[in-house]
Amino acid sequence: METFNNENDQVDALKRFFAENGKALAVGVILGIGALVGWRYWTSHQQDTARDASLAYEKATSALKSNTPEVLSGAEKFAADNKNTYGAFASLELAQHFVEQNDLPNAEKQLQQGLAAASDDNLKSVISMRLARVQLQMKQADAALKTLDSIKGEGWTAIVADLRGEILLSKGDKQGAVRRGKLA
Repeated sequence: METFNNENDQVDALKRFFAENGKALAVGVILGIGALVGWRYWTSHQQDTARDASLAYEKATSALKSNTPEVLSGAEKFAADNKNTYGAFASLELAQHFVEQNDLPNAEKQLQQGLAAASDDNLKSVISMRLARVQLQMKQADAALKTLDSIKGEGWTAIVADLRGEILLSKGDKQGAVRRGKLA
């Protein structure tokens, strides 16, 4: 470390430092400010996008009770356009609506669409369970069994075994249904 005899030596050392490192310091400050502004913009953009998606989901699903073709097509468009959790939830809402209307083919279509949009394993399991139940109601026992095979996780074992027993019973396999019932 340098020792300075007087104030002029200190000023000269400071001038030398800035002459040697001034450009690097200026670039560093500019990059730091740019990174900070960019980061704040990005987080603000993400929040705005999430808020817009939430509002669009609420608008699309809250009007489903009216059962008008315009509302249904709007909700279906929202579910198809949003390949995220909101799209999966909208597909679940639409599937429930179609089941209540006894329109099982459209319910199955919505559940398959929701399954494709979901990224969370638990959400995929819930959708798969509902899809298997719809397929069972449509007398598609083999498809329902195949859907159940896609459900992973120990927490679903009892529910899957119970539903598998129902499906096997609908196929006339009483022994298989009893075995699955004992697992549940």
